[in-house]
Amino acid sequence: MNNKNEFRVPWSGRSLKYTQEEINVVIEAMQNADPLTQGKHQLEFEKTFAEMMDAPHSYALSSCTAALELSAMLCQLKPGDEVILPAHTFAATAIPFARTGAKLVWADVDSETLIVTADTIRPLITPKTKAIILVHLYGLVADMDPIMELAAKHKIFVVEDAAQAIGARYKGRPAGSIGDFGCFSFHTHKNITTLGEGGMITVKDPKLAKLVPGLRHNGVRPYEGVRDKYWVPAMSDIDFDWDGVWPYNFCLGEVQCALGTAQLKRLNSINADRKERADYVKTALKDFPELVFQKVPRDCGHTYHLLPARYDGAKYGKTRDQFIETMAFEYGVKTIVQYYPLYRYPMFEKAGFGKADCPETDRFFDNMVSVPFHQWLSREQLDTIIDALKKTCLSLRGR
Repeated sequence: MNNKNEFRVPWSGRSLKYTQEEINVVIEAMQNADPLTQGKHQLEFEKTFAEMMDAPHSYALSSCTAALELSAMLCQLKPGDEVILPAHTFAATAIPFARTGAKLVWADVDSETLIVTADTIRPLITPKTKAIILVHLYGLVADMDPIMELAAKHKIFVVEDAAQAIGARYKGRPAGSIGDFGCFSFHTHKNITTLGEGGMITVKDPKLAKLVPGLRHNGVRPYEGVRDKYWVPAMSDIDFDWDGVWPYNFCLGEVQCALGTAQLKRLNSINADRKERADYVKTALKDFPELVFQKVPRDCGHTYHLLPARYDGAKYGKTRDQFIETMAFEYGVKTIVQYYPLYRYPMFEKAGFGKADCPETDRFFDNMVSVPFHQWLSREQLDTIIDALKKTCLSLRGR
């Protein structure tokens, strides 16, 4: 089997290259930040992010998984409650909510957008439903208004997993600012990344937002009032922010926060570049209808974090696996499949979540291909991918 060095275009685990300005910001923070966590850079990152995302309460975290964990806590879920979410997503979307003891209810995706809709969610709502988890997968924002109307009618929390959609907009509103909670990722694969890991949570309710700093950092808070001696009884106090709810340590370091602030400056240009590249690829393949790309409805923005497609090769008696094999071993382009439906994994099967009625989820996954789409691909590499896609399609057509 080919290794990474043998592919003409490999699959990269790194989404972008840092600019010299961003490198300088990191060096300056490394040399001068004091403290190296929970200092001025965190405050600046949170403030800048809140302004850009139109979110009144934003908190920097160690990962998007941490944001989802806090969201699950703030939804006050308990055993017997139900949470509706797509199974076509990364496992981190589901695990925090399963940890609460709530029942996971799998919603199917739309056949064209590949994300959940009000229509796929509505039949699953019961009196036990306490939260809906929306995943703006691949960077495409869900059609939010009908979903928010549905949630308001039934008094259900809405959590936006915007890990892949930072900077996308829905009817002018930023992804992650519409639901009760927004969860963002700065992981190595994402459109911007804070040295490989990082996240942010936005919280709409100010009362719930007040709980986040303590839940993020071990229940630590300053002593109230004026003290005669600043060290008595100790430097800081520790208490429950929510009686009986144990806190975590989900802090993000100052160097990462400084880099995050710098990267937000070019988020829009990064996303615009990714859209231009995606349009370039899709336009080049317009004569190959067996490759079906994600539909982008009006008013639903897309950051093109990834560029997946469904290969419909039944007409030619060909399969997705044959497509990937041809791409990899004939033309040297490493395409992959992503997001195995969660109900097929042993973890979720063993936990009692192995059953689902999600035919479109299964249909897409069983026929999906995802091409390399890291931001630092050269135009020559992009053309290599396009050429390989065309030649693979023609080869599997028997031409």
